[in-house]
Amino acid sequence: MSDSRYAIKNAFLYTMLVAVLLLIPTYVYVTYMKYVHEIQYEHKLKRQSHLILRAMEEFDPKEQSVFEYPRFRSFESGLYDVHFNPIFTLIKTPIEFQEAGYHIREGYAYLIVPLPERRYFDATYLVLRGELSYVHIYQDVVMILFSIAALIFVLSLFFLDRFALPFQRLNERLDRFIKDSMHEINTPLAIINVNIDLYNRSNPPNKYLQRIKAATKTLATLYNDMDYLIKNERLSFDYDMIDLSGYLKERCDYFVEVAALKNLTIVPRIEEGVRIFFNPTQLQRIIDNNLSNAIKYSHEGGTIEVILERTGEGCAMRFRDEGIGIEDVDRIFERYYRENKDKGGFGIGLNIVKSIVDKAGIELSIDSVYGKGSTFSYLFFSPLYLPE
Repeated sequence: MSDSRYAIKNAFLYTMLVAVLLLIPTYVYVTYMKYVHEIQYEHKLKRQSHLILRAMEEFDPKEQSVFEYPRFRSFESGLYDVHFNPIFTLIKTPIEFQEAGYHIREGYAYLIVPLPERRYFDATYLVLRGELSYVHIYQDVVMILFSIAALIFVLSLFFLDRFALPFQRLNERLDRFIKDSMHEINTPLAIINVNIDLYNRSNPPNKYLQRIKAATKTLATLYNDMDYLIKNERLSFDYDMIDLSGYLKERCDYFVEVAALKNLTIVPRIEEGVRIFFNPTQLQRIIDNNLSNAIKYSHEGGTIEVILERTGEGCAMRFRDEGIGIEDVDRIFERYYRENKDKGGFGIGLNIVKSIVDKAGIELSIDSVYGKGSTFSYLFFSPLYLPE
C-alpha cells in the first residue's frame, strides 16, 4: 500500500471514529433543538391567536354586516363549541383533543385557546394548527457533522502526512538500498553458476560444487521474489501462450540439485501438450515458490510430486510433498508470516503467489494434514487454459 493510500485510509478511519463518538452528543443536541423549536412554534401560534382575537374583538356587528375571518399561509384555525364541533373552521380534519393547551400529534402542532362564553360567535374554543417540521434542524445537524468530519479528515490527513514524512524518507532509502543490493547480488550469483558449469564440463562432478550451485539457486529464487516485489506495481505483465508441460519440466529439472541437498526426489507426473495463456514471469514465481517451499518443509529422503493434468474444462497443476504439513492454512499467505521460523526465509513467496492467482482468476486449493504433508492445487480455466 502506498503512503498516500495509507494516509487516506487512516484519516478516513479517524474521521469515522470521531463521527461515532459524536452520535450521542448529536442525539442530545437534536432532541434539545426539537424541544426549543416546539416551544418557539407554540409562541408563534399564540401570536396568531392574539391576532384572531383582536380581529374578533374589533368586529362591530352594528357597523359591519360580515366578519372577515383572518387567514394565514402557515397556519389553519377555527372556532369550536364546547363539544369541539366546528362553528367556523379552516381545519379540514376533526379535532381529537378535548382540553385546552398546546398539543403535538402526527407532525402537527395544535393550540387550543378557551374563549369567554358566548362572546365570540357562541364559540367556546379557538383552535390553531400548523405543520411542525424539523427538516431545518436535521439539515443544520448534517451540515455541522459534515463540516466537522471534513475538518477532521483534512487535519488527520495533514498530520499523518507530516508524521509519516521521516518514515517515507527512510523507506525510500531502504528501497534504494534493496534495489542496489539486489543488483549487486544478481551479478555474483550469475558468475558463480557460470564458473561451476564451466568447471563441470572439464572435470568430474564435485559434490561440494554441486552444493554451492544448489545454494545459489535457492538464493536466485529469493532474488527473483524480491525483484518481483520491487517491480510488481510499476510494470505490466503481458500474457503469452506458454507450453505449461514443457515449462513445468524445466523448472523441476532446475530444482533437482536443490532437492538433492536434502536427499529429496522430485517426481514429475506431467501430461503432455498442456498450454495456457499467461505471463512467464508470474508463472515462474508460482512454480518456483511452490517447489522451493516443498523442498524446504519436506523431511529428508522424501518425495515431491509435481502433477499436471487436464480436468474437463481446464487443467490442474499440483505440488504434493510429504513434509511437516501446515498448522494454520489461513495465515500462510500473509506477507512475512512464517509458520516454522527454523526453516529460514522471509515469508514473502506464498504472498506473491496469492496475489498473482487472485488477480489472474486461478482457483487455488490446499489440502494439508499437519505432520504428514500438503498439496497445493492450481486450477486454470478459460481464457487462461488453451484447449487442444
